[in-house]
Amino acid sequence: MTLPEHQFKADLNNADLDNAHIFSEENIVSPTKLGAWKWMLPLSIALVLAVFAAWHFGWHAKAVTTGVVLLAAASHVFAWILGIITLVPIIGPLLVKVLSLSIIWLLNAVGYLVSYVAIKRGYSKDVLTYRAVTIALITGIVIGFILANLLN
Repeated sequence: MTLPEHQFKADLNNADLDNAHIFSEENIVSPTKLGAWKWMLPLSIALVLAVFAAWHFGWHAKAVTTGVVLLAAASHVFAWILGIITLVPIIGPLLVKVLSLSIIWLLNAVGYLVSYVAIKRGYSKDVLTYRAVTIALITGIVIGFILANLLN
């Protein structure tokens, strides 16, 4: 049994009216949370202290790193720290833009994979040289990107 065309259009319009609250401006744009620093600053300090304590006392690095990354991602500390960096005039937004470029993450990930294979094969001294060159390359890309944006 099919509905007549005028009844189908009426049902469609009623459905649109029922869901109109979903697309209201109040629901799309959430108000800013002005007191976020009261939670984010102590949480950031606690995460830094956890990393320092793990390094100082020799705790299991993978367990501490996993805990810190999960807690920071769940609490949006990463986004808050990037927002703080962005507040620095001229350099801040450029630095955040460069750090979020996927090529930087890709170069770093490939570097870690190659380092892992090389260490397993006994080339640990060469890995130090290779990682130094990779860090110099990434630093050069970051500095070049910032200078290019400042000069344009």
